[in-house]
Amino acid sequence: MDFNALLDFLHRLSENNNREWMDRNRKEYQALRKSFILWLDDLDGKLAALDPDYYPTPGKTGINRINNNLLYHPNRPVYKDHFGAGLDKAPGKGDFYIQVGIGESLLAGGIWRPGPERLRKLREAIDYDGEVLQAILEKPSFRKGFQGLYEDEKLQRMPKGFSPDHPHAELLRNKSFAVVRPLARSTLASGELEGFVLDTYREMLPFRRYLNRALEVD
Repeated sequence: MDFNALLDFLHRLSENNNREWMDRNRKEYQALRKSFILWLDDLDGKLAALDPDYYPTPGKTGINRINNNLLYHPNRPVYKDHFGAGLDKAPGKGDFYIQVGIGESLLAGGIWRPGPERLRKLREAIDYDGEVLQAILEKPSFRKGFQGLYEDEKLQRMPKGFSPDHPHAELLRNKSFAVVRPLARSTLASGELEGFVLDTYREMLPFRRYLNRALEVD
């Protein structure tokens, strides 16, 4: 996969963010999309070999649409400034997300702003054994890679049913449970990319498994 060619295309798209330009350059877009899917397919196999609980996710299934949803976000550009995909995409669980773009390239995982029922399950898990999650987050290699949970909106007060002096109050007030690791352009263009992605996935596994186990509880 030629990520420099992909980023160059995305840069030109961002400067000509309209359907007419995309139509004139659709063959280039389709070729880059196909290459990205093939790269995801290869990565999918390597992640499956690394993780016995991995949920196989072909690149064509994992890749996100490049069109923004203008129905709900009419002020956004027609097209995104990145290619994104979710792997290990088991139904009802958090996936392993990859984004390559001109604004930001990153690896991420966890649960982003879950609905009320899923959020309740996550908070109940933290109430039960939040020290396990806290230990994962405080592991030195984890902190080095992700710098803790991704900073998203938090409740000003404790959620209903939990004491204000709960030992895991900070965790319980979160609306999202996700971690992010930046992906430098120099890494994308190097032979170190595969190892970087696999190492990141491996480091993230205990965190994602904790969340997914919480969501499995009836």
